[in-house]
Amino acid sequence: RDGYLSEESVRTVSDTLKIPIAELWGTVTFYHHFSRQAPGKSAPRVCTGNVCCLNGGRELYESMKEDGATEMPCAGRCDDMVPVIIDDKAWVGFDKDSLEHRATPMPVVNPGGIEECCFSQIREPGRATLEGYRKTGGYSGLENAVGDMSPDQVVQIITDSKLAGRGGAGFPTGIKWKAVAEAPGAPKCIVCNADEGEPGCFKDRTMMDHDPFAVIEGMTLAAFATGAPLGFIYLRYEYPETEAILENAIEDARASGLLGDNILGSNFSFHLYVRRGAGAYICGEEGSLLNSLEGKHPFPRNKPPFPVTHGFNDKPTAVNNVETLASVPHIVANGSDWYQSLGLDDHAGTKLISLSGDVQRPGNYEVPIGLPLQTLLHEWAGGPKPGRTIQAVTMAGLSGGFLAGKDLEVTLDDPCIKSKGSFLGAGGIMVFDDSRDMVAAAHDAMAFFAHESCGKCFPCRIGTQRITERLNGATPPLGYTEWLAEIEDIGSTMKSTSACGLGMAAPHVTESLLRYFPEQVEHHVAGAK
Repeated sequence: RDGYLSEESVRTVSDTLKIPIAELWGTVTFYHHFSRQAPGKSAPRVCTGNVCCLNGGRELYESMKEDGATEMPCAGRCDDMVPVIIDDKAWVGFDKDSLEHRATPMPVVNPGGIEECCFSQIREPGRATLEGYRKTGGYSGLENAVGDMSPDQVVQIITDSKLAGRGGAGFPTGIKWKAVAEAPGAPKCIVCNADEGEPGCFKDRTMMDHDPFAVIEGMTLAAFATGAPLGFIYLRYEYPETEAILENAIEDARASGLLGDNILGSNFSFHLYVRRGAGAYICGEEGSLLNSLEGKHPFPRNKPPFPVTHGFNDKPTAVNNVETLASVPHIVANGSDWYQSLGLDDHAGTKLISLSGDVQRPGNYEVPIGLPLQTLLHEWAGGPKPGRTIQAVTMAGLSGGFLAGKDLEVTLDDPCIKSKGSFLGAGGIMVFDDSRDMVAAAHDAMAFFAHESCGKCFPCRIGTQRITERLNGATPPLGYTEWLAEIEDIGSTMKSTSACGLGMAAPHVTESLLRYFPEQVEHHVAGAK
C-alpha cells in the first residue's frame, strides 16, 4: 500500500496478529528489499555486485545517491549491466541519465552448434506463450506421462538419465523424487528454487523469461512422479518482470487444463503458486528457503531430517532448481539415453553456464558436461578483451573460489574441477583479466559473504567478517606468516563447523587466492603494515 514499512504499520501488524514486534523487526531488517522509510520501493536499487563493480557499478551508485539510491548485491544481469530496480521494473545502463528499461534477458546463442537440452527450443518465436510452447513440442512429455506411464516409470526415466541437481549440490534427481514418493505424509510438495542469488549466475532468469512453461511442465511432471498436489516457485525479489511472466503462464496452463484439478482429464491434480522473496542470498539454501516460504525466520535447518521427509510444513518435499526442472520435460519426451548422450566422454547431459566479467561475449551457454573450459572461454565467448589475457576465473559463482594458471585447462565437470580444489556448482563463471587486483577481487567476494551471512552460527558470522578485514588491511599490522596462519585457521574452522554451505564455501576464496597469487597477497600484507 505505502511502498515501505513504517514503524506504525509494523506495530499495527504486531498488535493485530499478536506477533512480538521484535520478531517482526527481525524479519523486516533481515531481507534487503524491505524499505523502512519513504520513498521505499520507488527509490533506485543499484547493483554493486562483483561483476558490475568491474564495469562501473560503484560509480553509478555514487551518482544516484542524491536520488535516494541504495546498494543491492548481484541482481542476476551480469551479461547486461548495470542493473537498477525501480518499483517493479529493471533498468540497465552505465549512466543514470541513459538508463534503459530491459524486461527480458539477452538472446541465447549456441556458438558451438551442439545438441542442447534446456535451450533446444528457447529461440523459437513465441516459445514463452502456451501456443508457441505446444507448437515446439511442449507438454508432449506430460501427455506421455499422464496417458501412458505410471509415476514409478517417470521416476525411473529421470533416474536412468543421471540428471543431477543443477543448482549446485548435484544430488541425483531421480533418487530425490523416489524418496519423496515413498515417504509417508501428505500433502507432498514440489518447490522450485528460483532464488538465483549466487553472484555471476543468471541462467535461471533466462529460462523463466524465455521458456516459463518448461519450468511449469517440469514441476508438473515432478508432482505426478511423487504424488504431490501442491507446488511453489520461490522467486528472488530481483526478478520483478519474471513474476508477471510466471503468473500469466500459470494462469494460461490452468485455463487449458494443464494445471489444477484433473489435469488432461486424468485423476491427477496439481496446484502451483509463485512466492516472491525479499532479497536474501541465504534463501537459496533449501532449508532457509523452506523456512522463508513458511513465514519463519530464514535460518538454515539442521539435517537430518531432510526435506524429502520433512520439508514444507514438515511434509515430504522435493526442492529442485529451475534448470533441473526445465530439463525434465525434454528427458521424458526424448528418453534417458538421449539425455545421457549429450555429455562428452562418460559424462551425462548438459549444464547451463553463466559467463561474465572480462570476456568479449558474456552470456548464458549450454555446454555438454566435460567441455574444456578453454573452449568455452576462447572459442565460444571470444576470449579476453583486446590486448588482455585471462588471469583467473571464479567457479560456482563465488562459492568455488578461483582457478588460474595451468588449472584453467580443466573440463567442465565436477570430478575434474573438484580435483583442483573447486566445484562447478550452479555454473556461474566470472572472468578476471590481467589488469585486475586479485586481492581486491577476493576482498569483494568475502565482503559479499559477510554481508549475506544469516548470523545463525558464529563460525560463518564472525569468520567472514574477520577474513574481510584481513583482506582490506583494517586489522592491526601482521607479518606475512602470522597473517597466513590466521587466514588458514579461520577458514578451516568455518569449513568444519558452519551450519550451511555459505560458511563452508566462503574459505575457497582465500584458499585459492593463496594457491594462485601468493605474491599479490604478500604485497598486500606488506602494504598494510
